[in-house]
Amino acid sequence: MTAHLSRRSLLGLVGAGAGAYLLSGCSGDDESSDPNAPQTINWWHIQNTEPMLPVWAAMAQEYRTAHSNVTIEIQPLENEAFKTKLTTATQAGSPPDLFQSWGGGVLRQQVDAGLVKDLTDDVQPWIGSLLPAALQPYTIDGRIYGIPFDVGMVGFWYNKDLFAKAGVTETPTTWAGVLDTVRKIKAAGIVPIALAGKDKWPAHNYWAYLAMRIGGLSALQQAAETKNFDTPDFVAAGERLKELVDLQPFQRGFLGAEYGSPDGQAATMGNGGAAMELMGQWAPSVQASSSTSKKGIGDKLGFFPFPVVDGGKGAGSEAFGGGNGFAIGKDAPASTVDFLASLLTVDNQRKAAQTGAVLPTVREAASGISDPNNKIVAENLASATGFQLYLDQAYPPAVGQQVNDSVAELIAGTKSPAQIVKDITTVAKSQ
Repeated sequence: MTAHLSRRSLLGLVGAGAGAYLLSGCSGDDESSDPNAPQTINWWHIQNTEPMLPVWAAMAQEYRTAHSNVTIEIQPLENEAFKTKLTTATQAGSPPDLFQSWGGGVLRQQVDAGLVKDLTDDVQPWIGSLLPAALQPYTIDGRIYGIPFDVGMVGFWYNKDLFAKAGVTETPTTWAGVLDTVRKIKAAGIVPIALAGKDKWPAHNYWAYLAMRIGGLSALQQAAETKNFDTPDFVAAGERLKELVDLQPFQRGFLGAEYGSPDGQAATMGNGGAAMELMGQWAPSVQASSSTSKKGIGDKLGFFPFPVVDGGKGAGSEAFGGGNGFAIGKDAPASTVDFLASLLTVDNQRKAAQTGAVLPTVREAASGISDPNNKIVAENLASATGFQLYLDQAYPPAVGQQVNDSVAELIAGTKSPAQIVKDITTVAKSQ
């Protein structure tokens, strides 16, 4: 089937959610362990706009055509709407059959609650084709509970023309260099950084990376174990971020801006309205789909990894980010694992990679990466000496949400660097 597609952004980390799509070969609701019995797969994902929305729909249609007894109900949702709806469903003990997952602490909670299937044995015939690093967030106590279809990292995306107009000839390699670059760009009358302040999670990228560069990966790991963020390294991360905020580098109205709305962070970059944004591997596609031209800034776009902090214990080769994947609900019909496997074939992973929206997890699908910016991200990721999952996914949900809320308060100027680590610690200790 075809449907009107919302052109707001990609990877669901964006604007309004799309409606449900129904792809069916028959209408029976009778679920059974018999793979030939009528079955309905309820699939929730956050690729709710082009380019991946129609790609997923086409893959589901292809599977349905080959399995006439299977109905696939697709529910594309915007990121925050997805999280809210999934929380409600899991609290009720009724997760969808196939649903978006980033692994980490959220998935562990779902595992502990008995809400998701252990996929370890079912995926053995093909799991070896995936990048081991991509599987880490979905592996809990040596068992596999989710499958990643995408892997990547957060870094700075920048407008080469705007850098040149501001007289910036080299990308910064230190945090002090970032601040100097912001000053030069602002002095040239250009908005230095686009930020979606309303959505909160884009801002958490800054604080998390600064904590990594100052304290090293061990500081983040230790905080997870001790549930204590009230340490000099985390306070320093907030102080370094406040140095940036004090320069007033963001676009007008950033506190009310969403990531993928027509006047949001991605559109600001895609329309040439800001020189930089700190975002994941999906940024070029979202900039393009959110821009007025639907093309973004093309070859004017460049990428550089998050710089080191002078005197910090973290290496510049340590990456922060994650991927997108799927988990399977406890009561999912028998065909769900097979359908998930179909999404991870080499051909389908290549199709996803060719959109520019996905960095594939299947090794042989890497040839599908055509976007030069995606190739740069893939190269940086391949040479990474360490990796940290997004904090709002790595930690338990309540802690991750508090991180996002606290960083938003820091950027809005309502809480100090010292106050936010106390607030995060309070929530962590209560878990």
